[in-house]
Amino acid sequence: MTTNITFEELEPQLKKRENYETIKKAYEYAKEEHKGMHRLTGDDFITHPLEVCKILLDLNVDDTTLIAALLHEVINNGDKTKEDIEKVFGNEVALIVESISKINKLELPDKNESSAYYLRKILVGLTIDVRVLFIKLADRLHNMRTNWAINTEKQKEKAEETLDVLVPIAHRLGINSIKSELENLSLYYLKPNVYNDILEKLNDNIDNLNAYLEDMKESLIEILTEAGIKFKIKGRVKSVYSIYNKLNNGKRWDQIYDILALRIFVEKESECYTVVGLIHANFRPMPKRFKDYIANPKENMYQSLHTTVFGVHGQVFEVQIRTYEMDEIAEKGIASHWSYKEKGSKKVQSIMEQKLEMFRNVIETGETEADSDFEASVNSEIFTDSIYVYTPNGDVVELPKGSTPIDFAYRIHSGVGDTTVGAIVNDQIVPLSTILNSDDIVSIKTSNTATPNKDWLNFVKTNQAKKKIKAYFSKKDHDDYITKGKDILEKELRKRKLSFNTIFNNEAIKKITTDLHLETLDDIYLSIGSLRYTAGYILNLINTEKTVAPDPLLERKAKPVKINYKSDVFVDGADNILVNMAKCCMPVKGDEIIGYITKGQGITIHKKNCPNVANMDERIINVSWNEDSMNYYYTNIYVTVNENKNIMAEIITEIGKKDSLVRSCNTIEKDDKLIYELNIRIKDTEMLETIINSLMIMPNVIDVAKHM
Repeated sequence: MTTNITFEELEPQLKKRENYETIKKAYEYAKEEHKGMHRLTGDDFITHPLEVCKILLDLNVDDTTLIAALLHEVINNGDKTKEDIEKVFGNEVALIVESISKINKLELPDKNESSAYYLRKILVGLTIDVRVLFIKLADRLHNMRTNWAINTEKQKEKAEETLDVLVPIAHRLGINSIKSELENLSLYYLKPNVYNDILEKLNDNIDNLNAYLEDMKESLIEILTEAGIKFKIKGRVKSVYSIYNKLNNGKRWDQIYDILALRIFVEKESECYTVVGLIHANFRPMPKRFKDYIANPKENMYQSLHTTVFGVHGQVFEVQIRTYEMDEIAEKGIASHWSYKEKGSKKVQSIMEQKLEMFRNVIETGETEADSDFEASVNSEIFTDSIYVYTPNGDVVELPKGSTPIDFAYRIHSGVGDTTVGAIVNDQIVPLSTILNSDDIVSIKTSNTATPNKDWLNFVKTNQAKKKIKAYFSKKDHDDYITKGKDILEKELRKRKLSFNTIFNNEAIKKITTDLHLETLDDIYLSIGSLRYTAGYILNLINTEKTVAPDPLLERKAKPVKINYKSDVFVDGADNILVNMAKCCMPVKGDEIIGYITKGQGITIHKKNCPNVANMDERIINVSWNEDSMNYYYTNIYVTVNENKNIMAEIITEIGKKDSLVRSCNTIEKDDKLIYELNIRIKDTEMLETIINSLMIMPNVIDVAKHM
């Protein structure tokens, strides 16, 4: 059995909390629920929530987090429900406990599955409360400290998941104290030989290393005291994982210059620069090793000055200089600011709120995306490099690398994004598609009459911006259909010399909505405007005894009469029907096709081999091309070329020679090749084959493929 913390040992700290009595009640509640249970280590189960609580106490989290931490296993390892917890501790605590319980139920999938699976399950807690993540990180830290109690295979699985999923989250939330320990513990279980080899090298020299640190500390204390600066100083030997990381990236042991590190704490930001000046005046700095993370903070809000100098005994020392507040953020991240964020600096609070919003936006988007799309969202939005740009007032805005002024505008507020008409970056008017860089000063010009542009979707980076733009057009289309449906219905009423108020009384509206499984009058307008039902059909329904109205398009399917009208496609049994070409397979004249009866959007034409309409026999209808049609169609082709050969202009020229044109182009980098995704205008499959053949014989073209 291991030595664990007791509640009595935590009490001196807990008694300082405003909600001490509730915290104590949570402990007693959990202790009773876990009575008789033991962990694999042999310890009483209650020791785990207590250890998690201790870790979180060191982060200065709020009382609600501590209460939820003590209760976080009473659902999974007890008989309690969310409702039970809510009755005693309230809704806020109950929601956090329920969320962490869901996360902790998940089994580690096999190693070949996408990391998006892990990320989705971990991040989903943020839809409830970010404090779920604080508890999850503390929970995993204690479990990793006792990882020796499980079998070797499970040890490695937990260590791998910790490094791949939880360490990046701890890094993004700026909780360095947890991140660093998780890294070391994970390396210990994943590569014990490597870990022990590095540790052995450190231990062989530990006495000398500590002596060097003490001598350097004494020198710095003398220098700073003489200058009249109030300070504290700490020394450390670099962590095993940090050394492993550098060795793994190609460094030799003698090229790792920050094995010996000192950290100096001062009260004011200005004193940080004074201290680094004094150090450089007394010890020779190593070239290109000075980093100012105060003026240019890291993506997780980390601020500090770093320098590397040749110190006492000719040893190389890394020295970090920061204020006490900067150290609090560096070690404990936003967790320490959760309960008193109003006291933090404006910049820290702003970035913290933006970061949490980024998490939430990715989760919301991920709810309806495939795993691969969700993984791409996570990778582009959260786990890649960030940039920091400024408003004209000096407020910091964090964005993923590759963001544009439109992303910036939506990060400020959706109302700003929706009404954007222009952007000024560093006092220069720029296109809205301009890629922003760190330290840019961005000003957005808006107009009350402006609306989003669909073209923005081609270049915006953040999921927040994409979602807001799509939502605008989805609502606009919805509203347009309602307006269109109302107009059609009113025209039909005038044609029949009928009064709206006379026909559409409450009883009639109720009958229509009941028969057609609709809810409101607007839904009736929508069904007419989107061509699901005709106005005549709706009016006739009022005077008929039918109780359930079939879909008129499905009725027409049963009448196989070919109507010869002037359209691209003949539809069996239906004339004057809205026909759309499917965007998924992009059929063109000459392809084998079938029709799919949509709900409210007429007939969509697909290629016969399109997987999106496989096994949908009920709504499939026979269609055929109108050979007399002279219309053009748009489809995609994919031209693969050598990466170092930009021949886009030549390709577009060649396509133009064939009486075609390129409507859009997207460039994809893959391995050592470039792929041009071209949307082109053609008459039929014969014209498409001619274009493909002419491109295939061009120099530096490797391959040309058509869509699907």
